[in-house]
Amino acid sequence: MKQQINLLLTAFGFFTRIPIPFKIAFSQENLNRCNRYLPIVGLLVGSITALVFYLASLFLPGTVAVILSMITSVLLTGAFHEDGFADVCDAFGGGWTRERILLIMKDSRVGAYGAIGIFLLLLLKFVAINEIQADLVIKSIISSHVISRLMAVWTMHSLNYVREDESSKSKPITKSLQNKDLALAFMLSLPVLLLFGDALYFVVLLPAFIAKFWLERYFKKWIGGYTGDCLGSIQQVTEVVIYLTILAVANYQAHQYSFDIQLNNIF
Repeated sequence: MKQQINLLLTAFGFFTRIPIPFKIAFSQENLNRCNRYLPIVGLLVGSITALVFYLASLFLPGTVAVILSMITSVLLTGAFHEDGFADVCDAFGGGWTRERILLIMKDSRVGAYGAIGIFLLLLLKFVAINEIQADLVIKSIISSHVISRLMAVWTMHSLNYVREDESSKSKPITKSLQNKDLALAFMLSLPVLLLFGDALYFVVLLPAFIAKFWLERYFKKWIGGYTGDCLGSIQQVTEVVIYLTILAVANYQAHQYSFDIQLNNIF
């Protein structure tokens, strides 16, 4: 149990800016094994983000509350995943060979592809959350943070890490994710969808998986596997996909309810 707690704290220490009040035994092995708890990291980040939205929405317009919640998420993670998405946009947008893509991805500077990509991603995320009906926003934020990180963990199991050299900006965070690690990540993630109280919302897993699968194929085609930036990209893209899916399901239910009322009035 002590070892598992250490792995959990290692995950918080690596994937967030949240201070760890306890001394942990850091090692590359623990860093490789802590990924099983990435969904728990998402649960905490998502919960704090949702709490900020809730408190802000008590006094401010909903749009402002959404922006403040997004800022909170960025501050909690140090834009860890957003930076990965921007780097992927730059690398795959400006590179045409494996070597060139990996070289650009290693560069800490943000280019035109990265700036445009992250702007559009955050804009779409803001609009999607803002359009979700009020009683579903908190559930949506928490579940999206958890499930999107599950997708990143799944990629660690599906693809090989591409490590070009020791000077790489992003060291490998896993070399071989075992089946039991992935199974544990699933067990920790799926219960969050019960927050909706409706089994229909489990459908969010399908679009998220499709997005993850498509990105994995794309990464494998061009660089033969994944990097830390690729994982950040998968987390960000699937998070937005989940918001859009929740919005679609909620709209479907609203239209279905309206249609049922019209039928009842007719008959």
